[in-house]
Amino acid sequence: MVSFHTSNNTLSPTSTSSLPTSPTSSMVEQTIQNAESIIKKWDLNSSSLISITPLFHRNRKEAKEYLKCVMDLRGTMHFLVSQNSAPHKLVIAQTLMQIAMKRLEKEFYQILSSNRERLDPESVSTSLSSDGSASFDVEEDEADQLKIAGESISEVERVSALAMADLKAIAECMSSSGYGKECAHIYKLFRKSIVDRGLYLLGIEKFKSSLIIKMDREYLHLTIKNWLNAVKIAVKSLFNGEKILCDHVFSASQTIRDACFAEITTEGAKNLFKLPELIAKNKNSQPDRIFRLLELHGAISELRPDIESIFNVELTSAIKLQALSSLQEVGGSVKTLLTNFGSSIRKDSSKTPVPGGGIHPLAQSTMSYLSSLSDYDRILSDIISIHPPIDNVLFPESYFNDPTVIEAPKQAASVHLAWLILILLCKIDSKAQLYEDLSLSYLFLANNLQFIINQVQTSTLKHLLGHQWLFRHTQKIKQYALSYESVAWNRVFESLPERTTSELSYEAVKDCFKRFNAAFEQVYVKQISWIVPDGKLRDELKVSIAGKLVPVYREFYETFSTKLNADFVRISPDDLGNYLSDLFHGTRISSSSLLSSSSHSKGCLLR
Repeated sequence: MVSFHTSNNTLSPTSTSSLPTSPTSSMVEQTIQNAESIIKKWDLNSSSLISITPLFHRNRKEAKEYLKCVMDLRGTMHFLVSQNSAPHKLVIAQTLMQIAMKRLEKEFYQILSSNRERLDPESVSTSLSSDGSASFDVEEDEADQLKIAGESISEVERVSALAMADLKAIAECMSSSGYGKECAHIYKLFRKSIVDRGLYLLGIEKFKSSLIIKMDREYLHLTIKNWLNAVKIAVKSLFNGEKILCDHVFSASQTIRDACFAEITTEGAKNLFKLPELIAKNKNSQPDRIFRLLELHGAISELRPDIESIFNVELTSAIKLQALSSLQEVGGSVKTLLTNFGSSIRKDSSKTPVPGGGIHPLAQSTMSYLSSLSDYDRILSDIISIHPPIDNVLFPESYFNDPTVIEAPKQAASVHLAWLILILLCKIDSKAQLYEDLSLSYLFLANNLQFIINQVQTSTLKHLLGHQWLFRHTQKIKQYALSYESVAWNRVFESLPERTTSELSYEAVKDCFKRFNAAFEQVYVKQISWIVPDGKLRDELKVSIAGKLVPVYREFYETFSTKLNADFVRISPDDLGNYLSDLFHGTRISSSSLLSSSSHSKGCLLR
């Protein structure tokens, strides 16, 4: 008995054929003769010019006839095998089948090659996304095929659609004839080169740990930026388009299409998704490293549904595992960086007070960092939910706002960022103790808390922490301000009588002016170098102090100033308002400056 090629698909009696269920000997003979005339006409070993002419490009109608005669020949071979008769006819049929398969292999490759640009994955994903079938039956007329394609598509899309239909028809014919392995081999070699070149053009190189370690900061940043752009195109266009094309061409065999797609994409996709893992494992000390990691995590998370959908078979599971591994590694690194950041705030050991009670560098750097982190709230929440930092704590709901205001996906980020700010506030409290002057420590606390609130209000932190958080901490600023005012200005306030009455003796009035001059001069000279960077807080402090001091002093001055000489009455009410307006700008001034003139030239802002 003569055997015939069965490769990875055996002949099936259900395959399309025009032969009846029980053909006669003459019918078998006729089928073989018809096949011989068509197949040998296009024999690659023929000396005629037609042997080098592309069949599907030259005459689509004849190409359809060619495929039909091959399918009929295949049916005849199956019948002969089942009947265990006429071995010489089976030999002839097998020889013709081999000639036909050689021709179809060449036609398959030529269609792939000549339509390289038209069958790029991005074009395929676009053209087939609107109609997943896009299957132009080779039994239909070309006019009917174009009609199905629709008048709205371009000529390029029409040619592309026809090429895909031809590839599918050839693949089905070869697979059902037992030559699926040969067809798949051609397809895999050609399409893998397309995918690999596509990744190369996207700037994706072979990523290795040693290469990442050697990259300087700028080049690593550019590599990540390029990867973030490339990964979206690679997944949504390159791999998705290749998946669509592969599923279309080998729609008749899930085994073949899964194997083809896996072999075409696995190497490139695993390398693509490995970069975030390599960067996460590279423990460098770049301050903005966490932001790059968050961007990498966000990109993979966003594309994860696409990755799951495209690489949805066992043969491509390694790709999904690599993407998941990178996701976990990046998340773990972000967790470590967050934990280390909290520890660095606690461990800050600077002992030098900030001049004038200004903003502490720790507050500036921390809030800049946290404000930037808040822009990644959803990504951060995803990571913290899976990789909670070691020192993460739970706050009561009242610590923020009405719990319905903060979206559930953002709650994990809200809690952790609030915790880091609380660590900062505790550290600022300890820094306030470095000041010998208690009033300056309160001013320092008010300044730094106001700075923190300003940073919250001008960033995404405002929405994460909520109105209740802002209200509570704003009230705390007012408490600090009142404490500052009480400690710093009480001696000045108390130097004036609670009530101005004409019954005061000359000596009492003189003593009152002397005490006021001394107290105000002392406070002014000391506090003129203090600073309140926030304009609103600065004005509120001045208005509060002036409101308590200027009216009382004006009444006392207007009542008694004419009874004393200028040696005792050094400051007029207008001068007093002008002096107060000078405060909190961090100005350096000597004590003699106050005594040198009783006429302050600057305009009064707080009368």
